[in-house]
Amino acid sequence: MMGDGNKNKRKKKKRGGAKRRMTAEQTSALKSVNEWVFMAEQSINNEGDELKEKYDDFLPESMYRARVSEKVVFELHTHSICSDGFLTPSALVEKAHQNGVKVLALTDHDTMSGIPEALEAAYRFGIKIIPGVEISSVFSTRQVVQNDLESEEPVHILAYYSSCGPARFEEFDQFLTSIRDGRFLRAKTMLSKLNNLKKPVKWENLMKIAGNGVAPGRLHVARALLEAGHVEDLKQAFDRYLYDGGPAYSKGSEPPAEEAVEMVCKTGGIAVLAHPWALKNPLPVVKRLKEAGLHGIEVYRSDGKLAVYSDYADAYGLIKLGGSDYHGRGGRAESPLGSVNLPVLSAYDFLKIARPIWCNAIRETLEQYIKDPSELNLKHITRFGIKRVTANTCEKNIINICLRLWLTSEEMQHSDFRDTMLKLTEILLH
Repeated sequence: MMGDGNKNKRKKKKRGGAKRRMTAEQTSALKSVNEWVFMAEQSINNEGDELKEKYDDFLPESMYRARVSEKVVFELHTHSICSDGFLTPSALVEKAHQNGVKVLALTDHDTMSGIPEALEAAYRFGIKIIPGVEISSVFSTRQVVQNDLESEEPVHILAYYSSCGPARFEEFDQFLTSIRDGRFLRAKTMLSKLNNLKKPVKWENLMKIAGNGVAPGRLHVARALLEAGHVEDLKQAFDRYLYDGGPAYSKGSEPPAEEAVEMVCKTGGIAVLAHPWALKNPLPVVKRLKEAGLHGIEVYRSDGKLAVYSDYADAYGLIKLGGSDYHGRGGRAESPLGSVNLPVLSAYDFLKIARPIWCNAIRETLEQYIKDPSELNLKHITRFGIKRVTANTCEKNIINICLRLWLTSEEMQHSDFRDTMLKLTEILLH
């Protein structure tokens, strides 16, 4: 009997032992995070059945049944077929749901075109979507080297926005469009170099792999090389030809990293340095981008926290985030979707910094509509918001529903927001 008891104890220990109790700080942070994640449900429940009926066309039944979770899984770095991923935005959201993700950021390279589809899918599964994008940029060392050229390396900036999306949308969209146009020119240069290396790839095949309207990246070129039989796998394509400075590598028209960070800040986003472990010398990058307005740095990966980048975050007052960088290509080399264990305190710190910035961006977008209540400016409000707007839904109800899903009553009552709400009410009543 005693032997069986010891055996059970050993089994329990092997499984990880007793669950570690949360500290008071962690409990408070979890409560705050849950309130944000399930804000839509709380807004509906607080207003009763009458308002719930108004939401029926916009939110799934699962949202009404949502419950506070003891663990909220954040997945803050993912890609779809709108850039270099293998899954559609809808399939990505469904996969995230299957993996227990509650908050998903779609961060395609230099485009936000997949966000509306991701939001539509998210409504079905009760997942919270953070509209995001991963911006391609370059960092110059500003040191004169041979031939009087600056030393440069690619730097990627993750941008996270409110459900309303970027403020000053046209300016931000043009910024991304310029980068995407440069990716087409860059791809043509890479194919020319590959042809000189006797590894020809046809442009039409590359465009077919990339997909309609998608700016091709190195992963698309690697897949084209694989399909043409020039390499055995994607890793070999990068190792032999496409690595930074490799024989088929080419730069695009990426902006300076500082400019990318400043643009994110200017348009109401949270700017985070992606995968700093890929940089040759990350410390100068972190230091200079902090001066430009950088908010955070990726520290957490599927294999845990990387201490050196956590130290950078502490030294420069940056929030510590992380994501799987999921592309859906499969294989053991890729981290599963939702596999990064982001601590609740990190999620709380992220939202504590992000929410006031997002509120200001929403307010700026509303002010633009107040100055010019046009259909275009209404579209800016609903672009990344509610997609299932019926023909009979008036502008007032559309905006009210969006605001109730995006903001707490406290946020809408804030002095900075109250004047905007009063002006908006006057516009909507006329």
